[in-house]
Amino acid sequence: MPVREYRFSGVNTIGEPVRGTVFAPSKRAANRRIDDLSEKHKFRPDTVEQRRTYRYKVRTAAGAVVKGEQKAYTPQEVHAALERMGLEVLKVQKKLLDVQMKPSSTDIVLFVRLAANMLKRQLPFDEVLTLLIADATSAPLRQMMRDLQADLKSGMNAQNAFMKHQHVLGKFTAYMLGLAASSGNMAGMFEATAKYLERKDEFKKNVRSALITPTLTLLATIAAFVWYIWYIIPSYAGLFVNYNIELPPLTSASLAFAGWMDQYWMWVVGVFVVATGAFIAWSQTTKGKFLIHKYMIQLPFIGPLLHKLNLEVFCRVFGVLYTGAGENQEVMKIAAEATGNTYIEHQVKTVTVPLMMARGTDLIAAMEAAEVFTPMVLARFRTGAETGSVRESANEMGEFYEKETTLKLEATVEGIKTATAVVISIMVAILTIVSAESALIQPTTSDIMFKN
Repeated sequence: MPVREYRFSGVNTIGEPVRGTVFAPSKRAANRRIDDLSEKHKFRPDTVEQRRTYRYKVRTAAGAVVKGEQKAYTPQEVHAALERMGLEVLKVQKKLLDVQMKPSSTDIVLFVRLAANMLKRQLPFDEVLTLLIADATSAPLRQMMRDLQADLKSGMNAQNAFMKHQHVLGKFTAYMLGLAASSGNMAGMFEATAKYLERKDEFKKNVRSALITPTLTLLATIAAFVWYIWYIIPSYAGLFVNYNIELPPLTSASLAFAGWMDQYWMWVVGVFVVATGAFIAWSQTTKGKFLIHKYMIQLPFIGPLLHKLNLEVFCRVFGVLYTGAGENQEVMKIAAEATGNTYIEHQVKTVTVPLMMARGTDLIAAMEAAEVFTPMVLARFRTGAETGSVRESANEMGEFYEKETTLKLEATVEGIKTATAVVISIMVAILTIVSAESALIQPTTSDIMFKN
């Protein structure tokens, strides 16, 4: 669900004005968050305004008429801003269909990569944003960069400015870029974030492209199989039923299945649609995601691959953020969130981090208690802790798992293709046998005469 920005105004207990912004999917949700803030900080909210897109038409000093769009809380703000630029405002009106689109993952990866490359050439970040805004083809991403640039110019803290756009960039990316902007190694942090995003995007694309052909082939074969059994075989084998001729077992079973489908096909389709919709809705819930992610990494063949990919991401992020100062609970949380697996995130946040904070358990014992890290990861981190090279150990594990998952992905894809071919071969063999059975049915003259 898209997240919208709301601005609230009010007064505190001593009569001073209070103003702030919240992000929420709806005005009702925004009001709830503002009520929570008012109780916590002791102020009374008066107005809540949604940030919208406004279309404007202006005339420049040269007499040219220009149209454009600008986001603001009120049309008066747009009007005043355009006049300050020396433009004659002809019209400002709210955009009727203000649909908030998110940029694709590819657009975000490209933004971070190009920014990292420009920062390595020691260009100021404000100039980097200006260049990227002029070159961006994605309207949502371009708007996000404009808003980010305006926030930074207004003096907003870099971490807050990036986290303000986490619904566009993603929580982890926004956190990393905000941290980079406030650190002394902005180019290095952007480079690390770009590598992480590129790796994640590459893996998703490889899995998608590897599975789409076998999936479509299998679905087409299943559809052809059902159609053949349900329609083709009854159209000719059903003639023999009228003569009370004994049919071979597979042909008889096919006719029984066709008859059952004729009677209950609407129920079959209805149950399938309802079950699919219910599963999709359940998978979007917190508990649904947790259980899916928990058992997904336990699946045969594909489970270990996905598990190691999650740990690769964890190790990469941990290696970037680890300080060695002993206070790395927040690093553990961020690295767990970056994996994208809610089960791993839950175990780290509810087991590992509390052990590190409340009981003073050392890093390795706390990680082992979560039961989501492989023995190799634990062994490598243990060696790093003993030698004072935890960061290096994390980076090495990230590199190792990247190579392993790349090779295993190719093997897994070949295994999926082989399994698909086997299933298709079995279905073709069944159809061939049924067709052969039907072709060998030879009614006698007495059968025909008896029927007549």
